[in-house]
Amino acid sequence: MKKKAKSHEESAREKNIESADNKEDMTLSVDKTQDEFEESVGNNYEAEESVSSKSADNIEKELKETTAKLAEMQDKYLRLSAEFDNYRKRTLKEKMEISKYASEEILLKMLPFMDDFDRAIKHLKESTDYEDEGMKSGIELIYSKFNDFFKQNGIKEIEALNLDFNVDIHEAVAKTPIADEEMKGKIVDVVLKGYYLQDKVLRFSKVIVGE
Repeated sequence: MKKKAKSHEESAREKNIESADNKEDMTLSVDKTQDEFEESVGNNYEAEESVSSKSADNIEKELKETTAKLAEMQDKYLRLSAEFDNYRKRTLKEKMEISKYASEEILLKMLPFMDDFDRAIKHLKESTDYEDEGMKSGIELIYSKFNDFFKQNGIKEIEALNLDFNVDIHEAVAKTPIADEEMKGKIVDVVLKGYYLQDKVLRFSKVIVGE
């Protein structure tokens, strides 16, 4: 009986030792697992920090590139807008010029008729043989209407007689000696009247200048 009890005690002791060893192994395993977990968390944190840092750099780089592209597009837009505005103004000016001087060629061809009327009126005033007042009044009326038509279309006579000769609006066809010192360099006679169309010379005045 004593041998069996002793055997029981030994068996229990062995079990206790084995249990203690198992506990120690489990503790070591848990500690190892915890260390591995902490190491893994640390590595992940460092990896996340690295990724986060790279992401921030990429975002900053993309932001700079986008800002540069936006500035370039804005510059192109402003240039294009300015070019279009200049084109619009130039086109509008050309249209106004065309409208303003559209009748220039026709009116220029009509000037000889006005010249003939001028000669006719002058001849009637100087003539003493022609006594038909009705005819004179009729010619003067037609001349007046013709003159009004020219004025309505922007044609105006260039003043010349007794004025200083101006190469921008006058054309000297001859020079004549003159005694009056004050008239030297001035226009003493108009051979052919000149006209403006709006602010443009339609035809130069053909004049004789005193010298």
